[in-house]
Amino acid sequence: MPNAVETWFFQVPPITRAWLACSVLTSVAIQCQLVTPLQLYYSPKSAFLNMQLWRPLTTFFYFGPLSLDFVFHLFFVMRYSRMLEESSFANRRADYFWLLLWASIMLLIFAPLANLPFLSAALAFVPIYIWSRRHPDARVSLFGLYTITAPYLPAALIGLSALFGGSWRGAAADLMGCVVAHIAWFVRDVWPREVRGSELYIAKAPDGLKRLFGDI
Repeated sequence: MPNAVETWFFQVPPITRAWLACSVLTSVAIQCQLVTPLQLYYSPKSAFLNMQLWRPLTTFFYFGPLSLDFVFHLFFVMRYSRMLEESSFANRRADYFWLLLWASIMLLIFAPLANLPFLSAALAFVPIYIWSRRHPDARVSLFGLYTITAPYLPAALIGLSALFGGSWRGAAADLMGCVVAHIAWFVRDVWPREVRGSELYIAKAPDGLKRLFGDI
């Protein structure tokens, strides 16, 4: 069994694998009381005025305590981030990292507006949204109960978050992730298609990052 888990783990593409590993290790560290959520959440004051510079990073790795909700979020991160990295970003790891980096920066800017201390769920929504846009004919099964086409997946997940959370606040992270993902999708996919011969600078990873990831 350990060998099977190890084999599966290293079959996951590298960026998704690193994201998954950091998320699991963060929740395990909190479960073992090595750190507390109060030491990891994001606030501009703590992060930049108090120079606690790890907070803009750790906010993206904590999906909550080890629970069914934790497994649910990791499943969606692994599934859609992996599919996106293996399809649209195959052999383009730098571009996928660049996409997640810009999405993270936008989320850090918008987070105070919704008072979101943890942005892991919001960032997880980015690959889900972009995958759904790039595969409009794919059919997705929700818990084996309903089958929908991919473009309706983000709306369905937002509705489920609001339902389980008891109000729109329960879907605040998903809504913010949806807004950021839509901006990223527009910049990468819509703008170059509508404005032929024009590509925004932020849409592609710089050459230095591509060299770092071995893409060139």
